[in-house]
Amino acid sequence: MDEREEKPKMKRTANSADKSKLRRVEDNQDRPRKSKNLADTKTPTKKRRPRTKEHESEGRSRLEPKHATKKKVRPEGEGVRRNAHLRAGRAAKKRKKKNPIKKFFLIFLLLIIIAAGAVAALYWIRYGPGQEKADLNEYYGIETQEQVAIILDSEVIEAKGRIIEGVTYVDYPTLRDYISSRFYLDISENVLLYTLPNEVLRIEPGSREYNTMEGVQSEDYTILQTLGSDTYIALEFVQNYTNIDFETFEEPNRVSIITQWGEITVAEVKSDTQVRRLAGIKSPILTELAKAEQVVVLEDEGDWKKVRTDNGFIGYVKKDTLQAETTQERVREFEEQIYTNISRDYMINLGWHQVTSQIANQSISEVLARSPGMNVISPTWFSIADNEGNIHSLVNADYVAAAQQAGVEVWALVDNFSPEMDSHELLINARSRENMANQLVDAVLAAGIEGINLDFESLREETGEHYVQFIRELSVKCRANGIVLSVDNYVPRIYTAFYNRKEQGVVADYVIIMGYDEHYSGSLEAGPVASLAYVEEGILATIAEVPPEKVINGVPFYTRIWSEEPKTEAELESQLGTRESEYQTKVSSKAVGMVEAMNIVQEAGAVPQWDDVAKLDYATWEEDGITYKVWLENAASLEPRLQLMQQHGLAGTAAWKIGFETPDIWELISQYVN
Repeated sequence: MDEREEKPKMKRTANSADKSKLRRVEDNQDRPRKSKNLADTKTPTKKRRPRTKEHESEGRSRLEPKHATKKKVRPEGEGVRRNAHLRAGRAAKKRKKKNPIKKFFLIFLLLIIIAAGAVAALYWIRYGPGQEKADLNEYYGIETQEQVAIILDSEVIEAKGRIIEGVTYVDYPTLRDYISSRFYLDISENVLLYTLPNEVLRIEPGSREYNTMEGVQSEDYTILQTLGSDTYIALEFVQNYTNIDFETFEEPNRVSIITQWGEITVAEVKSDTQVRRLAGIKSPILTELAKAEQVVVLEDEGDWKKVRTDNGFIGYVKKDTLQAETTQERVREFEEQIYTNISRDYMINLGWHQVTSQIANQSISEVLARSPGMNVISPTWFSIADNEGNIHSLVNADYVAAAQQAGVEVWALVDNFSPEMDSHELLINARSRENMANQLVDAVLAAGIEGINLDFESLREETGEHYVQFIRELSVKCRANGIVLSVDNYVPRIYTAFYNRKEQGVVADYVIIMGYDEHYSGSLEAGPVASLAYVEEGILATIAEVPPEKVINGVPFYTRIWSEEPKTEAELESQLGTRESEYQTKVSSKAVGMVEAMNIVQEAGAVPQWDDVAKLDYATWEEDGITYKVWLENAASLEPRLQLMQQHGLAGTAAWKIGFETPDIWELISQYVN
């Protein structure tokens, strides 16, 4: 091998073989050298100190050439570890270079997560189901611990209940207005009255007993409680005479009352849910519903249903929380009292006969002769004379005999028109009502009269319930004596609802509509006495409350001649702020019969034209700056009303008043009645 081949070997870095050579050199340096002369051998050797690592290092450096690279000898495996460390370092440097981007990315991602969480939280707060519990005292209107909330069918009404000695009571106004108006609190004698078909029950405050025709009845609770100025009636007693069911609950105290029976819609709760006060997921929670519970469905409202729970909560649940919606019949075994009525097997053709004196009674033969087909006559014989219930009578035995001989029944009219009495003071007093009823029945029986026609007009709303109680009490006496009881009523309006036509239809034999006075003497504008639309409105509103076979429709034999003239500036100024100021003309009128009205029109030279809206003949003319108007009553206007009577299956017709008609009218009526 030549020198060129050897040189590379000499320049190799210290590998394991080179390391061995270096170790041998170091070992040789540690050994004692042999002397070349004798002197050297004789020189004693110095005692050597133990060599330290520093000495070894120093020795090695002396052996190595100055220009040679210092070689560091590493333990076995250290190189591998160093290489790994170097690689790790380089990787760390790379990571350091990338770290800012990664940190930015992580921070950005974290911010997105936080923002998303905040949005989700806000969304949940705004759109997620609310967990607020409703204030049940506020929901039920409970203001004191003594009050008991009342849930009546599908509504929460004013909290006017009480629980006394474990018995649930309701106050009288709640009983009267919501449960049964047949219970009547007589404030003149401080007793509770309940009118049955053949008797009137009387319950004293603080009593557990009351009298009936069958003897003394006793309960194990106080029926009537008086607390201050308020009167409370035990619901259990009410349930004896009224078809209701009730259940009482606590926390808060409340009573759930059912008065409506028949078809209801029920549904089953699909899964646990809440009943909310209003139709919205944020509305406060009234109560919780468990799976499989049943609720009564009251109505739909978008994605919600209004429901009633078994424990007296009325609120809303989501539609999708209900299933198995079905219709059921809600019934309760209860025997209703039967208020028997007298009903003729023929249609009633009644004529009111205005009698103001005994002399007027003498015209009965003439009246009967001019009214062929009339089968009931109602003379205005009775009027209430004073607040004690005494009556003024014009009954005439010959009149009765003549009518009955002609096959005409007599239903004597009784009115409240006397200026000497106050209807409210009369009717609010139990003794006055009883005196009035007894005198009427005695007079009717004494004269052999078939019926009573009750005509109380212009009553105030506060008098309504007392008037209806009088009708009940009178009906008991009439029923017991076979006397027909008929009651006159206005065309139904909201402001006459207190006449309680529905109750009249139960206890009286006939309910008569006074289907006229659409425009009357006090009207602020001219108009017909009874347009056809007005008449039909009265019929429909009445038969909505009273069976049509008990309804008689009254028609007018009279009309009004109207006069109109412009108001003066002074009159307009004096009426500012009043209803009268809405009208630029002042009107007045007078009532006249059919014959007289036609004579007035003919004398004025006016020609009647058919008013196809009102269904009457209409005439107008001017004289001395005054405009006159009249809607004529005649056979043409009467026939459409008789057709309505027939169409709606009414019990008959009545006419005010005999003597105002033309001769052809009775023949027309007979075509529809007999």
